Amino acid sequence: MERRTISRRNFLNLAVGTTAGATLAACGTSGPSGGGSGGGGTGAGAATYWFLTGQPQQGIREDTVKRFNQANANSKITFTEFQNDAYKTKIKTAIGAGQGPTIIWGWGGGGLKSYVEAGQVEDLTSWFAQNSAVKSRLFPSAFGAATVNGKIYAMPAEQVQPIVMFYNKTVLDKVGIQPPQSWGDIMAAVPKINAKGIAPFSLGGQSRWTNMMWLEFLLDRIGGPEVFQAVFEGQKNAWSQPAVMDMLTKTQDLVKANGFIKGFSSITADSNADQALLVTGKATWTYGTMKQTGGDLVTGGHLGYMNFPPVEGGKGDPSDTVGNPGQYLSISSKATDAQKETAKKFFSTAVLDSAEVKQWIDTGGVPIVSGTESQLASSKDADFLKFVYGVSSKAKVFAQSWDQAMSPTAAEALLDNIAKLFQLSITPQQWIDNMNQVIGQ
Repeated sequence: MERRTISRRNFLNLAVGTTAGATLAACGTSGPSGGGSGGGGTGAGAATYWFLTGQPQQGIREDTVKRFNQANANSKITFTEFQNDAYKTKIKTAIGAGQGPTIIWGWGGGGLKSYVEAGQVEDLTSWFAQNSAVKSRLFPSAFGAATVNGKIYAMPAEQVQPIVMFYNKTVLDKVGIQPPQSWGDIMAAVPKINAKGIAPFSLGGQSRWTNMMWLEFLLDRIGGPEVFQAVFEGQKNAWSQPAVMDMLTKTQDLVKANGFIKGFSSITADSNADQALLVTGKATWTYGTMKQTGGDLVTGGHLGYMNFPPVEGGKGDPSDTVGNPGQYLSISSKATDAQKETAKKFFSTAVLDSAEVKQWIDTGGVPIVSGTESQLASSKDADFLKFVYGVSSKAKVFAQSWDQAMSPTAAEALLDNIAKLFQLSITPQQWIDNMNQVIGQ
């Protein structure tokens, strides 16, 4: 799976993947990597902006800032870049100390909610009302994760990233199997793939959020979106529902069946090491990065992709998806009035301007801008982009990734327990007990 990558994540590789991804036998995951800083500005309105590394997203973010700075010599923006996991630690500490950047890049959801409750970000509701043209051009679904208690606290940005399953067609042909149409198909394929000396799924387990994508889809397919909604709403013992036990048991069944690349717990997605396994045919991973580095896998038409299949007897709708409905830019309440105005001008004139939209499409992304169908159709990656657009637009439920929807405290406990679950160091019941303790924190 990949994630917040899309982009940050995308789902599975199976030869299975996501727009942020994972793999089955030809499957994998992907995410950001790298680091650095740049930009620069002087004047009363000079603002700061922190965001994630990882190409091609990093380059697009940099270019958008540079275009803005060229047009606004007296109110420039300086940017600083971080890898995924380092960023989540750094931004939380800096904002809590009142030393965060003017513009805060994030995933919305629970993290944004915690900022709102602490009075650390600006209420943008009235600004959007006064700038209706800015709001109306974006996907309406993108504003859900930007909204807390009916008010908007973030500018939706960048691209939509449903978790996708990528697979290596050549590997599946070699094994003599078809892309899985059910969970049963996945479990039946694993021993056949292993028998050929190929890892069924690539997984950057050290990054932890990659493992989470499996649980998100399994729980949705088994119990429907209502199960996690109960957790999000803080209902007591919400993780004790039968669908959760089924999800956890099926996950450990896949681990025990050697469904993932050997040593997956020490492979990091931030360095794209999991994706490399898919590209080389040793396992099966993110579209934008694979397009740049995957050689014949993408250009030769050997990369396949699909939505996560249903689970036999499950209540979930197989058209639903999980991932990132967008990325989100907030403004620090501690910034000066001049810095806030610079940030708002950046939102209205530079974020998702025509140049940025083109860049997302050119690198295999689907920007959260309405009316881009003709541009997608003319892209060299038209088939993939139309697939992503279709999944995103047709899903009855587009759930936000769990660690983004939950509070930072609960999300850290979630990721820690997920890692232990995949390492088989805790049982499903221990996982449930541990997670029930942090509901509402």
